[in-house]
Amino acid sequence: MNINLENIDAVNATINLSIEKADYEKQVADVLKDYRQKANIPGFRPGKAPKGLIEKKFGTAVLVEEVNKLLSQNLSKYMMDEKLPILGEPLPNEEKTTDFNWEKDENFEFAFDIALSPEVKVSLNKESKYKYYKIEVSEEMISQQEDMATSQLGQNVPVDVAIDNSSIRGNFVQLDAEGNEVEGGIAPEGVLIAVDMIKDEAIKNSFVGCKKDDIVIFNPVKAFENTKEVGHMLNIKPEEAETLESEFRYTVTEILQYEKAELNEELFKKLYGEETEVKTVEDFRARIKGEIATNLVHSSDNKFTLDTRDALVEKTDMELPEVFLKRWLTTINKELTQEQIDKDFPNFILDLKWQLIKDVVAKENEIQVTPEETVEFAKKMALAQYQQYGIHDVPAEQLESFANMMLEKQEEKERIYKKIAEDKVIAIVKEKVTLQDEEISQEKFNEMMK
Repeated sequence: MNINLENIDAVNATINLSIEKADYEKQVADVLKDYRQKANIPGFRPGKAPKGLIEKKFGTAVLVEEVNKLLSQNLSKYMMDEKLPILGEPLPNEEKTTDFNWEKDENFEFAFDIALSPEVKVSLNKESKYKYYKIEVSEEMISQQEDMATSQLGQNVPVDVAIDNSSIRGNFVQLDAEGNEVEGGIAPEGVLIAVDMIKDEAIKNSFVGCKKDDIVIFNPVKAFENTKEVGHMLNIKPEEAETLESEFRYTVTEILQYEKAELNEELFKKLYGEETEVKTVEDFRARIKGEIATNLVHSSDNKFTLDTRDALVEKTDMELPEVFLKRWLTTINKELTQEQIDKDFPNFILDLKWQLIKDVVAKENEIQVTPEETVEFAKKMALAQYQQYGIHDVPAEQLESFANMMLEKQEEKERIYKKIAEDKVIAIVKEKVTLQDEEISQEKFNEMMK
């Protein structure tokens, strides 16, 4: 077997590979021998069919399979042994590739085009100035978080009179066309209705101002304009709700009003645990400010990463085999049209250049990602998700379990690995260049990110 590399230019090459009879003869013979022992051929006992018959029946298929197997194995081995910096995957050379006569040919010549990664030199020094935007934490942000916390931990309390956002509990009784109670009709008890969810304004107004034991007669379907919701409310099947036209008598048994939680030590313990150091409103607002600032750092870092990517891609010279890469993308994305590939190609090239730059920085600075780091990162992601729902005091074992569950998904694991590696690259950039901090408002930052 002969295999060699033919360089076309700095980033394009062809691998030529020839397979001769001596390379596959024994493997083909061994497979056919095994076929002969196992084949069930009419008129012959197992293992007794003539060798020539087996070769005629299975020889060509076995030859094709064994040659392709040798081709795949040796092509991969050659690229690994030679440590070729491949972009994409090898593609058959359309000019050199010919159709074989598998029944007559004994020697087979193959050629594959490959794309080579260019030599990339990344310049990072203190003469390079990069803007880093710090988002200021406003009083409005703190107040919004404070309001969210008191709202999430508030509760319904009984009141005497309903207003437009009260919740009212009561009992339904189905009425006929004359307004009489339907015997054996629909009559669920203790049904809770949120006044502000009622769509029909006239019906909604009939609930505002009502008190315990008051009666409201209305059509639930007309009130809520949602048969699925009405079916759930009346405990009937959806198809029954679809045809429901009755009015109902609704007797109020309880009126509830949602009240936000008070800003006190009890609330702080619910949020941060019994051992929290947050004791006063001032402590609470300071804690909120710190949490917001931490979250805003993620936004600032994301902006810095995007700006760094664009700056380094622009200033780092590299030649890419764009003709090959377009051909490769067309090959692996059969469902995409050429128009779609052409449209997305600039973004693909941008991402590829950025990946090559990151690879160089990572190699030069011996960046590695450990399994422990991926677990810690996944735990932080899990905690952030809990905190979105106002849950701050999450047991360590719960976070560990959540993180392990995330890392069981290979795609998620790879995403986390790449994110950690990119963060380490960005940290190196921050160390080696000159950062110019600029504090801006959230509004201005949002405009910049559009």
